[in-house]
Amino acid sequence: MKKIIINFENCQYISEIHKTLKTEFELPDYYGENWDALWDCLDGLFFDEGRVVVDICGINSLKEELQQAIRPMLQVFKDVSVNTPNVEFNIIS
Repeated sequence: MKKIIINFENCQYISEIHKTLKTEFELPDYYGENWDALWDCLDGLFFDEGRVVVDICGINSLKEELQQAIRPMLQVFKDVSVNTPNVEFNIIS
């Protein structure tokens, strides 16, 4: 099993959210730092791997505006897990 921990605890801006995603998912340099680009990069990324668990931390510590801004990201995670059933996204905090 592969485990990825994404911690947004210290993020103050949406650009920091995208930087964290790029780093932790090891996304390519051409990652466009938007939700469509996130979908494009994650869809199929884990297809050839075994079970992948992604723990997401720090969402509850984000400012309310940032929590609202990342709602599409959570939908991308949900959609990716539907298309790639071996990937599980867990919101820890």
